Amino acid sequence: MKYRLLFALALAALPALPAFAEKASRSISVSGSAEIKVAPDEILLNVGVESRHPKLDQAKRLNDESVAAALAFLKRSGVPDKDVQTDFISIEPDYQRDNSNRTALERSTLVPLVYIVRKSIGIKVTRVAGFDDLLTGLLENGVQYIHGIEFRTSQLRKHRDAARALAIRAAKEKADALTSELGVRRGPAQSISESYSGGWWRSAAGWGHSGGQQLMQNVMQNAGGGDGGEDGRPRRSARSA
Repeated sequence: MKYRLLFALALAALPALPAFAEKASRSISVSGSAEIKVAPDEILLNVGVESRHPKLDQAKRLNDESVAAALAFLKRSGVPDKDVQTDFISIEPDYQRDNSNRTALERSTLVPLVYIVRKSIGIKVTRVAGFDDLLTGLLENGVQYIHGIEFRTSQLRKHRDAARALAIRAAKEKADALTSELGVRRGPAQSISESYSGGWWRSAAGWGHSGGQQLMQNVMQNAGGGDGGEDGRPRRSARSA
């Protein structure tokens, strides 16, 4: 996992001239960057369960059984209940296409060929070493879809602060080298800007919520994981047609 911080500093470069000449505004701009690679210590996983049946109650029953099997497997695997959340529920009737000349009202009376019931489960995994076995076990216990995998560190703030300090040091060293070669001295910083990238690696796609990303966010908030400053309570989503 990578963290990258970039600082752009405008530093006063004051030439060795008489005092009246130093009033002119002169500056140089330098940048410093730092990158820290950290092994993830938690994974946010989003999986999906889908069932189909001509009867709605049967489709729902099949889905409930598959979800129950997946949840039972997670419990046997030692995943705490607080790190598991069912986030998305969808019930969708699938009608036969009718291209006839019948009216819309007549076509609307068609009985659905099948009902499709979908549920997504968000999971926070803290035993990273056993992730492959956990993923395989879920696929063997009712789960059909892997919507998203997000590798994270629970010490994000700590590593960002460390990278920031290294970036500042690099910028100051660069400014000192430049001013020394130019025969001037470095003054105080006039402006500072910061940017960073990294902190997690995500692969997400799923049912609703912009490719499942909101589902993963809900689990993180519900479990209290991470310290990147996210707030708010978990939300559930349900859709039926």
